[in-house]
Amino acid sequence: MSSPETIEELHVATVRAALPETIRFGDWVMKHREFALVRVRAQSGVEGFAFTLTREGPVAATIKQAIAHHYLGSSFASSKDAASTFHRCQGSNLASLSAGIGLRALSIVDLAVHDLLARGAEVPIAQYLGGQARPLPATAIIGYPPSAMPPDAVAEQVRALRQAGWRRFKIPIALPLETGRDRLLAAREAAGEDAWLGMDAAWVFDSVDGAAAFLEETRAAGLGWFEDVFRPGDAKIVAELRSRSNGIAIAMGDEQGGSYYPEALLLQDAVDVVRIDLTCMGGITRARPMIEACRAAGTAFAPHMFAHVHSQVFAALGEDVPIEWGVPGTGVDQFADSLAQPTIVDGLMEPLPQQPGFGTLVNPPWLAEQDVDDPDGLVAELAQR
Repeated sequence: MSSPETIEELHVATVRAALPETIRFGDWVMKHREFALVRVRAQSGVEGFAFTLTREGPVAATIKQAIAHHYLGSSFASSKDAASTFHRCQGSNLASLSAGIGLRALSIVDLAVHDLLARGAEVPIAQYLGGQARPLPATAIIGYPPSAMPPDAVAEQVRALRQAGWRRFKIPIALPLETGRDRLLAAREAAGEDAWLGMDAAWVFDSVDGAAAFLEETRAAGLGWFEDVFRPGDAKIVAELRSRSNGIAIAMGDEQGGSYYPEALLLQDAVDVVRIDLTCMGGITRARPMIEACRAAGTAFAPHMFAHVHSQVFAALGEDVPIEWGVPGTGVDQFADSLAQPTIVDGLMEPLPQQPGFGTLVNPPWLAEQDVDDPDGLVAELAQR
């Protein structure tokens, strides 16, 4: 156990990164990606960082108003202390911090505290959590921006990634659905029959009939899973689709978390794969309970994006799950694009550079070029280093 670290500062900045092209998934329209960056600093001078997508919610305001005062002045010597403060903070405002933006805000503070603790102990986060980094399967998120990448361009991208060693690919839906179908089939042809190929439906379907018809029309694609098909909140409709998917795995959960997650999906036997995102579902404190719930139900799980966090945490916990990476420059995750990129060998990503904590989670020159809301002067301070 390392010496206790007492938090004296908790700063947050909002970072908006322009997209190369507007992303449209039905009613969901993204003209930029917005991130929240958190730094906690201890009296010793040790710092911890974390970031996540805000999904246009008031993450920074929530941290300032409902979370920061629980952490400032608190001392941490271990993950047990981090969990205790997490639950105390959440319990002080269950209406706001049990789900949604509140839980997202609390999650990245929890991650930043764990980063600080591992940095204070001068060990990588995987070692701090009692495990070790190791190669894991890697999935390339292809086909972005959906409205600007036609089937032939998708195929070209996949062939290049295949040549570079990737063996798993995930493509987002594109509208109209005919375009989504053609892009998916082009991806399969380019990837080869031995590659894993999944699809992110981005919540565009509103009926089981429509989703089942799309699966039937694209059966030649050999989908590894069909992800986030319906809007969150109705496990029963997901279960109905699963009963009609003819063996195609159904995955759900991105951006959800919170009260009754993943219990609702598990109790309805609704999915083949539960999606887990530690940046919005409870950080490291909630990681093991979610994994244990999935294991008890006999249901697989897999993390959503944020590879710099998930590859190290899931490896530490002994889980051989696929880690998702956006293709740099395509608008999947510009924040992560500015950080260390993976080395891929025969479909596996080698461990990221082993540095204290999560390693480098901020790129000050990149941050300085973005549109930022920085009331604490965090980005400005980092730029001066």
